[in-house]
Order: sequence, then C-alpha cells, then structure tokens
Amino acid sequence: MTTKYRGILEWVKQQIENEQLKTGDKLPSIRLLADQFQCSKNTVVKALVELEQQHIVYAKPKSGYYVVDYYQTPSPHEKDIDFLSAGPDKQIMPYEDFQHCINQAIEHYKEQLFTYSEQQGLFSLRKEIAKYLQHLQVFTKPERLVITSGSQQALHILANMPFPNGKKNVLIEQPTYFGMIDTLQLNQITTLGIELTMEGIDFERLEYLFRTNDIKFFYIVPRCHNPLGHHYTNEEKKKIVALAEKYDVYIVEDDFLAELDPDLKADPLFAYEPNGRVIYVKSFSKVFLPGLRMATVALPETMIPTFVSYKFSTDFTSSTLSQGALEIYLKNGMFHYHLESVKKLYIKKMKTVLEACSLYLPDYVQFTKPKSGFYLTIFLPSHIDVNKLIYLLHEKHIYVDNASRMYLAENSQQAIRLSISQVNEDKIHLGIQQIATYIIDMCEKKKYNPLSFKSYH
Repeated sequence: MTTKYRGILEWVKQQIENEQLKTGDKLPSIRLLADQFQCSKNTVVKALVELEQQHIVYAKPKSGYYVVDYYQTPSPHEKDIDFLSAGPDKQIMPYEDFQHCINQAIEHYKEQLFTYSEQQGLFSLRKEIAKYLQHLQVFTKPERLVITSGSQQALHILANMPFPNGKKNVLIEQPTYFGMIDTLQLNQITTLGIELTMEGIDFERLEYLFRTNDIKFFYIVPRCHNPLGHHYTNEEKKKIVALAEKYDVYIVEDDFLAELDPDLKADPLFAYEPNGRVIYVKSFSKVFLPGLRMATVALPETMIPTFVSYKFSTDFTSSTLSQGALEIYLKNGMFHYHLESVKKLYIKKMKTVLEACSLYLPDYVQFTKPKSGFYLTIFLPSHIDVNKLIYLLHEKHIYVDNASRMYLAENSQQAIRLSISQVNEDKIHLGIQQIATYIIDMCEKKKYNPLSFKSYH
C-alpha cells in the first residue's frame, strides 16, 4: 500500500511540474486513479488527502479534486555562482520539520491566532529562548526578552527610541551591516564610524569617540562580522564594555551568527555586563528560516516599557503563529539538531572559498580570512570600477555584492563582499577563478602598478 500511495503522490506532483496539470485542472477520478495504479480507492483517497494538506490540490464537494495555484520556486540558472545571497543554504532549510511545528502551533494556539499576543511576545516562547541563549553564554530572564519581527525591527526601534543616558548620536564599525546604516540615515540620526580591520579596532580612538561625541550607543557585530568576517577576542570585548561603562555609552550587540562561532570559549559582550549596559539582539533568520521574521532582544528592565511602546506603534505584536511554531521547534530539540548540519556545511564552504582566494587572487589584492560565518571581503585597487566589475561578473552568472554600501560615505572603500551561504560548493573554485581573472584583466588595461596598492589587513 505504501508504494502505491507514494506513487500517486509523486505522479501528481510530476504532472504539475511538467505542466500536464495546470492551475484549476481537475485530477482524474478516484476510480480512474485506482485503476491506473492498481490499488484500492482508500489508498487513492489517502494520497489525495495528503496532497490537499500540502496545499497542492483541493476538493470540490460532489465534483472531485483540482490543482491549486501551485507556484514553483524558480530553479536557479545552472550556470549561476551565487556569492551574493545571504540567506541560509536552501538545501538544508528544515521545511518539513517546521511544517509540523506550524501545524502543532495552529492546533495549540488556535484561539490566540485571532487575538493579539502579549506585547513582549509569548511568555512560553521567551522561556524557551532564555534556555536556548544559555548555550550562547547569554544568561537572562524571560521577563527581559522582547520578541521582534526580525532583528531589523529591533535595530530600527533602538535607533529611534530615547536611552537612559539622554544622548543622541550612534557609533558604528566601518564597515558594518548595511541595514543598520540605512536605518540611521533614513531617520537622520547623527552617525560616527570607527575603522574595523581583521586586526580589530583602535581602542584609543574608541575611547576618544566615547568621551567627546555624545554617543547614545555603539552598534557592534562581535563575531562572524558582516561584511568582514571579523571576530573580537574575549579580552577586547571586556575592554569595550569597560569603556562603555566609563563613559555612559550603551552597546547594541548584534550576535546574528553566534551559532557559527567554532570557538566554544568565546563569549558575547553581554556576558561581561548583563545588568544593563549591553543590549543583546539575536536573530533566527540566517541559520534558520528568514521568512519566519523572528528575533529577540535582551533589554535592561528600565528600557523595556519604552521599547515595547515603540514596537507597539509599528505592528502591535509579532505574529503569534510564527512565535508558536518557533517555540515548539526549540522545545522539541529540532533546532539543536538542525544547527549541527548547518555548522559543518558553512565551515566547509568558508574553508573552500579561502583556499580558492589564496590560489587565484593576485598578491596585490587583499581579502579577509574569517574562521567562520557567511562573509568575507575582497579589497580592490582604487582605480577599479567596482560597479563595472560586478556587471561583468553578472554577465557570466557570477553574483557578488558591492561593499561600498556597508560604509558611511566618508569611509567608503573599493571592495566586494562574498557570501558563502548559498553558493554551490562545487562551483566555488570556478567562481573565484573568474573573479580573479576579471580583476587582473582590469588592472592590466589600466597598466596598474600593484606596488601602489594600499595594504588592508
């Protein structure tokens, strides 16, 4: 029975994929399908019910089964080499596991789906997240957590809301996550930058900026940095927190890829000041499902009412269904299981990209060498037109990001960012080789002298 049942499922799906059955088309009758697959009508009905639950077909009473508006995810071009996309690798996203969690959430929270949830988020979810965060060395109470619709919402609120120190300006690393730069600029918030390289930041410069520039908070990505891939040491994190304490500056710690840090002894900044100086932001998008739009913020108790008030003005509450599904996914241990395969895949991909960069890029082109994460940056000679390079690569189905948007205008660098998260592992060497070829070709056309290129560590 199982073989026949599976055969019906696969046959219907294949007919739709091959466009033999299209949106609105009626499926053969139960009797005809039973004859075709030489099975009982019960087996056919079981298969059709399963297809209905998967939203592939629907039943019309006394009429039969019909194909729903079935959208196929467009397959990437077979030649594509994608160093641009920054979401999780689609091959390891836990669709089926999470579908079960959504179904359970609908059953468990069906009454609450038609009302607004608690403003800070479902308390049951916050309890599970508080337990989960302990694995990342973040020890806090559920009462101090607020659920947000992705980390971008959290950053937007923090940028705009007043802080207890009464200060107005924001300090960011250079470069940094472009979403934070966009938020600050769109809201006309005075923003200062401090240069970050793979060797870290200048602490004398940091202290000067804290002391003289009315800094409300310092936005920092402490590990798996976007776009460099930089990681701070624990000692550096302690020094940053101490300076923030000395000059009454808050820290907004965006730990979006904490799970990919291979150093089990690495701590978040939050671990060194858990009582109010460091605001910890954790997204579940990059290592899980971006469309879920779930993140959490650990806030000082005195800041929670203001934060919640600002959040309420934007969307009242985050999706109850998404919250409930994430709670179940965390509670049943599926997330920990998923992370094991995620870590192995991304560490392997990063190693392959770094090997290819060392092999193919000319000596005068510098690139960052992260130990983990999604991102690395390639710094280009100043005369190269980055947009032209990106266009030429695009023509060859190779996609990279212009890293200039990850800098404030006055700090801009000639660079491209590579993301390893969605690139096909088998195409990495070919992609880097092509990037190197175009860089060398553009330098030769300009009769470029590599000795004039400024080194970037």
